[in-house]
Amino acid sequence: MNSPLPALGLVVAYSIPQRAIGASGGLPWHEPEDLQHFKRVTMGHAIIHGRKSYESFGRPLPGRRNIIVTRNTDYQAPGCEVVHDLESAIARARSYDDCPWVCGGEAIYRAALPFVTICELTEITLHLDAADTFFPELDESAFVETKSHRSGHLHFRRLERTL
Repeated sequence: MNSPLPALGLVVAYSIPQRAIGASGGLPWHEPEDLQHFKRVTMGHAIIHGRKSYESFGRPLPGRRNIIVTRNTDYQAPGCEVVHDLESAIARARSYDDCPWVCGGEAIYRAALPFVTICELTEITLHLDAADTFFPELDESAFVETKSHRSGHLHFRRLERTL
């Protein structure tokens, strides 16, 4: 699909039906198949994530250029590049990569959605009582689904922007 916007990907795993992406500062599940999917999608690319998401990993993700967004001007993350707004993160990422990937968390996803041209979604059929972080509503009418496959309670979907 051709979008009028420069390429910017978003990769996320969230629960269905709540759209939960986090609980108590971490992933509320361990899904090896989704982790492999995330690695396949992002390896070799610039990735953009917020400070809290970065801290949940505890280290830069290897094989990727890690760009962290935080309002804290004193924040340091060894092995990463730190910027202070999403626009700077996208510009920095695009200086290295034709299709950088946004990797969370909630506030970063929300701010990035208007600019995203590709969405790699993993929908996990799972109800979480303790969830406290959520993936924002996505206007799927602006996208077309170009790939879809199921594996147990995981549904992997690729959406590409058309508008």
